[in-house]
Order: sequence, then C-alpha cells, then structure tokens
Amino acid sequence: MVPARATSHGPDGGAAGEAPAGQGRDGRIIALIGTGHFLSHFYMLTLPPLFLAWRGEFGVSFAMLGLATALMSGTTAVLQTPVGFWVDRWGARPFLVGGTLLMALSVSAMAFVPSFWWILPLSILSGIGNSVIHPADYAILAGSIDRNRMGRAFALHTFTGNLGFAAAPPVIALLAATIGWRGALLSVGLLGIPVVAAILWQSRVLRDQAKPAKDTKGITGRELLLSRTMLLFFAFMLLSSMSTSGVTNFLITVLGQLWGTAAEVAALALSGYTVGQTSGVLVGGWYADRSTRQVGFVVSLTLVAMALFITIGTVPMARPVLLLAAFTAGLCLGASRTPRDVMVKNAAPPGQIGKVFGFVSSGLPLGGALMPVPCGLLIDSGHPGLVLPLVATLLGLSLLCMGTASVSAEADRGRRVPLPAE
Repeated sequence: MVPARATSHGPDGGAAGEAPAGQGRDGRIIALIGTGHFLSHFYMLTLPPLFLAWRGEFGVSFAMLGLATALMSGTTAVLQTPVGFWVDRWGARPFLVGGTLLMALSVSAMAFVPSFWWILPLSILSGIGNSVIHPADYAILAGSIDRNRMGRAFALHTFTGNLGFAAAPPVIALLAATIGWRGALLSVGLLGIPVVAAILWQSRVLRDQAKPAKDTKGITGRELLLSRTMLLFFAFMLLSSMSTSGVTNFLITVLGQLWGTAAEVAALALSGYTVGQTSGVLVGGWYADRSTRQVGFVVSLTLVAMALFITIGTVPMARPVLLLAAFTAGLCLGASRTPRDVMVKNAAPPGQIGKVFGFVSSGLPLGGALMPVPCGLLIDSGHPGLVLPLVATLLGLSLLCMGTASVSAEADRGRRVPLPAE
C-alpha cells in the first residue's frame, strides 16, 4: 500500500520554504493558545462559586444550580468530536476565534439575566464555544511548534488549563464579594475580548496541521475514530479521568472516615496532590522532548502512583508522610500526561489531529462525570477503604489500554492510508 503523501514540511513542522520557527515565535504561539485554554478552564468553574448567591436571589434548588454546570460541561464533551471534523476540514483558526468569543460573550451575558432560567441556554452556548478549544489548540500546536519543543508546548498547554481551574473559584468569590455576582461575571466575561483580539492580531504565526494529498485513498475519519487504536486511547483517557475524579472528590472524606484525619490536614493533602499534578505536567513535557520511550515512562510513574494510593488507603500515616505521599502521587500522574498526549498526536494521521483529540479528550469530562456516584455509594455503604484501591485499579486498567493502543498505533502506521480530513 502506498503511504500517504502530506504537504511538504520543513524541520520545524512548518511548511517548506518558511523560516524555521525560533523559540521566541514558539513562545508567542504557546502564549496565545495557552491564554485561550486558561479562559476555557476558568469559565468551566466560574458558576459554582455563585451557587449560594443565585439560590438566595432566584430561589432555585441545588439540583437546578448543578444543571447549569452539567449543561456546560456536557455540551463541551458531546460536541468536541464533530467540531474536530470541522477543524480538520476548514482549519483551526476561525473556530478558535469564534469559540473563544462565544464563551466570553455567553458568560458576560449571564450578568444581565432577569431569572435563573436564562442561565441554562447561556451555559449551553458557553459549552459550544468551549468544545472548540481542544481540537483547535492541538491542531495549531501540531502545525506551528518546532517538533523538538512539542512536548513542552503540550505541557504548557495543559498547565495553563490547570491554572484556569485553580484561579476561577477564588477570583469569582472575591469579585462577587466586592462588586456583586453580576459585576463578577461581566468582568471575567469581557476578559475574552482582548484574548480574541490578540489571536486575530497574531494569527499569522498560527499555522494549521499538515494536510494529506487530495488524491489519497484509504481510511475515513469515522473509521479512524472507531479503530481499535483510537477506542483504546479514548478508554485510557476515560479511566485516567475517572481515577483522578475519585481522588479530587473524595480524598478528604476517605481520609477522615478511615483514619480520623482532621479536615484541614486532609485538605492540605488534596492541595499537595493538586500542586504535584500541576507541576508534574511540566516535568513530563521536558521528558517528552528528550526521549521517545513514552510508554515506559508513563507505566513507571503510574505504577508508583498506584502503589501510593493503595498505601494511603490502607496504612495510617503521620502528617508529613501523608502530605509527601499525596504530592508524589500527583507529581507522577501529572508527569505522565504530556507523554500521553504526544502518543495520541503521533498516532493521528496527517490532517486528522482535530478529530482525534476532539474524540479522545472527550473521555476526560465523561470520566469526571462517571466516577463520583460509585465512590459516593461505596462511602454510603460503609466501605470508604475501597475508594483508593478502586482508583488504583482504574489506573492499572488505563495502563493496559495505553500499552495495547501503543502497539496498535505502530501497526496502523505501517498499513493505514488516511483520507483527507472530512
């Protein structure tokens, strides 16, 4: 079978004949994409700090308040894959601009609602805008960044998203306390306008991914996403996200019920885990640019994290040991994230990165939604000691999926000829 012919590219991943991308240019690209990714994650956690204010003003139930965030994240998860197809067909930049603008305007419009029911369609609109971010970002990074810095670019992309999650609750709470919840939403919503302006102003440095030749015959985009490799990578993301959700949602409760750990100490352990996970992303990016042994790196770190979770859930620990164990577990899992993303990128045929990342990364919000109820049932039934072993088991299953996907991807590269993006 004749291999796919892609557009000619230079050593940095850009089109042949263009000047090689330097560190300064790559830095501008990462800053633009990373700022949009920060806002994407920031907006996802903008609403929960306002629940008490909305309950008092609009008199709605907590279930209805939760529906607003569920609609936003659910819309994002459902639309990422079809948006990925559009990104591959028409290019990522217009979708990135439109998605970021839609997110910002939707959040800003929430400041003017006369009743809570207007929040729900605006949450859906914000989720539509948010669904663009992952497929568009990865398509642009793959086409714009020097391949020798791709790991660090992916790491910084993840890092900025984590910062958005971390910043939203305190920022929104502070703004709501000083200028009211309407002023808070209007202020953070308008932050998206200069970000969109900057992307438009600097759009010449944002290049799309390479495209295959127009006459290429072979596998379609739908067949690609339903292939064994991509389904396994999706399962890998899903199981990894489920395990992370179990830790972030219930570590404090589990430690309190198992060992009588004070709430403030358990909260410190969770914070240590989160800090470790966020900083570990940068470690993983550094490694991904210096080694091609991604699978062994991810397996080793994940096995360490699994052992730590089992130990935390079965052995009482002194405070310093507990904090160190939680931080190390987070560091290991965070460091495994960027090599994971690089493996997915390498498995994507030319011109299909948008749909691949749109589909595979939709497992992340889905996993976060699936895990809390089973964990809550275990705790309600008097088995809090099973939560962290369950987390470790899910991580082990994710490794099985990743290893099989990696082998399958190698076989695919030897035989598959992708069609142009649909």
